[in-house]
Amino acid sequence: MIQAAYTPPTELRRVSMLALAVGFLFFAFFIFGWLIDRTQFFHAYLVGFIFWIGITIGSLALLTLQHLTGGAWGLIIRRVLEAATRTLPLMLILSIPLLVGLNQIYPWTNRAEMDQIPALREKARYLNPAFFMTRAALYFTIWSLMALALNWLSVQQDRTADPKIRKRLQMISGPGLGLLILTITFAAIDWVMSLDPAWYSTIYGLIFVASWSLSALAFGILVMSWLSKREPMNTVVRTSHFHDWGNLLLTLVMLWTYFAFSQYLIIWSANLPEETTWYVARKHGGWGVIALVIVILQFAFPFLTLLSRATKTSPQKLALLAVLILAMRVMDVIWLVEPSFNREHFHLSWMDLVAPIAIGGLWIATFAWQLQKRSLVPINDPQLEQALTAHAGH
Repeated sequence: MIQAAYTPPTELRRVSMLALAVGFLFFAFFIFGWLIDRTQFFHAYLVGFIFWIGITIGSLALLTLQHLTGGAWGLIIRRVLEAATRTLPLMLILSIPLLVGLNQIYPWTNRAEMDQIPALREKARYLNPAFFMTRAALYFTIWSLMALALNWLSVQQDRTADPKIRKRLQMISGPGLGLLILTITFAAIDWVMSLDPAWYSTIYGLIFVASWSLSALAFGILVMSWLSKREPMNTVVRTSHFHDWGNLLLTLVMLWTYFAFSQYLIIWSANLPEETTWYVARKHGGWGVIALVIVILQFAFPFLTLLSRATKTSPQKLALLAVLILAMRVMDVIWLVEPSFNREHFHLSWMDLVAPIAIGGLWIATFAWQLQKRSLVPINDPQLEQALTAHAGH
């Protein structure tokens, strides 16, 4: 029998308060960095923002995928994904410092330098502050409307048990997933690729689609591992659910690797100076070491580990792997962003590590607060009873 409600554990309130305290503490430390090096502050802030907006929008992508495909894997993790999407208002507020520091972050804000090179002069029609902010507002509007619709319909399903709601969720998720891929692609171009306005890659946006989804799933697995040790989810979450999440995690690891390697192979084979300079700046010195670490710990080790059923059916092992992947995702964002500002030498600031923690404290506090608001399982989803019965005893 399905319970009438799955009340979130009371520890979530303590998690929220602790995360908020950590966020404020590290933000105070981070603001000290703003006083001593304002330019580096904005560079590091971009790193933290890109990482956490990735988990937010990646969760929205996985949520649409779940509504389209169904299955127990998505039903059990749905409320975690929904709570993650409801951090969008926070991320909208946290995007304001990027607009304030636009001149310190993006070289294309200097119109005089753009006009000196014909190719960049043409790009100035697209890369200018007014159009940049308009596009950012459009992305947040689309993401917010999608998150609002999916969350509202999910609540209505809990309240009314109307079987037609599942069809509406699917109707939104189909075109919604296409819109997400499109907006993530343009957001990646605007927020990260335009750090090198003379460089371009046609596959760059797909790398972010895969990596943001990977970040979101890794975070979701970590949360589900924590919840599975506490009531009421200790009676709901099975090792078979973790096995499903492990399989999807393996798929996303391979998808990210495929896109990232495809980009490298295409640029390497073409061997055009205007394209290879991007990799040259990221292959030498400390950046080369970090690139190797990312290849090993974000692809090779997770790939080999996730081939084992023992890893995928162990909440503890899968959670540890999720922590490793999230750490590598931070390093990957640093590797994508920072060499654009320091092409001649390796430079890694303490602020690059503090910023993700500071923003993350506020993000996790908001997430935990949102997760407390609803039943941890969509109680009136037509597929729920079948999903729980099919996974019983596993």
